[in-house]
Amino acid sequence: MAKSKKPLIGARLRVYFGTNVPLGPGKADLLEHIQETGSIAAAGRAMAMSYRRAWLLIEELNQMFTRPVVTTSKGGTGGGGGAKLTVLGKDVLDRYRNMEKVTARAIAKDLGALQRVIAEKKSSA
Repeated sequence: MAKSKKPLIGARLRVYFGTNVPLGPGKADLLEHIQETGSIAAAGRAMAMSYRRAWLLIEELNQMFTRPVVTTSKGGTGGGGGAKLTVLGKDVLDRYRNMEKVTARAIAKDLGALQRVIAEKKSSA
């Protein structure tokens, strides 16, 4: 999955659960990459992130909920370890992506109005 360009105007959803540690687009993307690759290291590489940073974000997520969202397995001498989303992890990712869609629809009219004003200002300069 290639990184997409950020929109010139838009919103990024961050959800707080009574802590200062949010669930936001970066963690959701990391979960999605783990789901696709089965690897924390590969997910981190896909996001130009170090393994350590990816691991720390997964630890934050796992501590945020009552059960882990990602489980890992150690590989033997021939490798074979990996990571996968738990049922809760899949639910968290699905619900976050749904919240993003609902939020985008809810603010689309106002964002469009702001986009038009910004475009008018640029073209009249």
